[in-house]
Amino acid sequence: MTIKQGDNALTVPDTMKAWILGGPEELTLGEKPVPEPGVAEVLVRIDAIAVCASDLELIEFGTPGLIEGELPFHKNHTPGHEYMGTVVKPGPGVDEFRPGQRVAVEVHAGCMRCKRCRMGMYTSCLNYGYHSKGHRANGFTTDGGFAQYAVNHVNTLIPIPDVISDEQATLIVTAGTSIYGLDVLGGLIAGESVVVTGAGAIGLIGAGVAKVLGADPVILTDIRDDRLEMGKSLGVDYGINALKENPVEAVHKITNGGADFVMECSGVKTAFNDAVKMVNRGGRVCLAAFAHEPVEVDAQDIVGNNKYVFGIRAEGRSSTHRAAALIAQGKLDPSLIHTHTFPLEELPTALKYAKERIENAIKVVVKIH
Repeated sequence: MTIKQGDNALTVPDTMKAWILGGPEELTLGEKPVPEPGVAEVLVRIDAIAVCASDLELIEFGTPGLIEGELPFHKNHTPGHEYMGTVVKPGPGVDEFRPGQRVAVEVHAGCMRCKRCRMGMYTSCLNYGYHSKGHRANGFTTDGGFAQYAVNHVNTLIPIPDVISDEQATLIVTAGTSIYGLDVLGGLIAGESVVVTGAGAIGLIGAGVAKVLGADPVILTDIRDDRLEMGKSLGVDYGINALKENPVEAVHKITNGGADFVMECSGVKTAFNDAVKMVNRGGRVCLAAFAHEPVEVDAQDIVGNNKYVFGIRAEGRSSTHRAAALIAQGKLDPSLIHTHTFPLEELPTALKYAKERIENAIKVVVKIH
């Protein structure tokens, strides 16, 4: 199949290469039919995709029974969700995007009929996993981006200019998640002090976003000095190594009594209560990481000091569009955390690098086209 775009032609094959999940950690490179876009959908040629910790967990443990096939594993599922690419075929009635246009892709397309979606909180869609009601989550409830092509709802596409590289574009969703937590839901005000705990991909980008949004100071905590140094390249004012000093005491000293906002990105068991202790009275705590194990909560501190705690799941309210604009304007450079690149055929190696942090891997990108 050949799609015409002016003097250019985009050829779309009938089948494509795709990594297919069988059982736990059983990924095989096979062939699937190239999907056909429906109403309000676009076929995207995937050019690059970043590996996320959620991909590693899904491949190892499976996804909740929200995809066809149910648990423990959908035997024909293609994971992967942080991708970008090129529009090759708009579906019926779609004129918002044209063949040849570069786009980044959000994970979630809400049903747009429940009250959460109507509020713009489509990552909290009340019809999560129900295809018949319109919900989609790329790489979770539908096939994802560890393949050559994918169909995506028009609401999930973010146009990207040529000044944004393919690799940078794969990190737009991560930056959008930070904006969603810090600003859209968290109400960050320029001049407020922000602490980011955990210098992984979301933590490093979150610290950079906080600085761009006007936070002052921005404090980053971790147990690796090299990650703290990298944070300074993204605008971090203070780095705290939690193995060398008490992070709660250090934050209180720097902020003269407690921070206004903490974004918890580590998932460490003790991090939740540490975050609550770090903020001042009336401060906010955003949980951006899944805890590795159950956490006991110091409710007395939260209630007695009128502290606010909330969680975020991915992006929302078009935060990814704002992230793309900040990157295009040169105000945020997520490529600083891009450490490794592999071709599609070497996905297992890419996953291994990301999981085991080989060569200090942070964001591993797979180039497909």
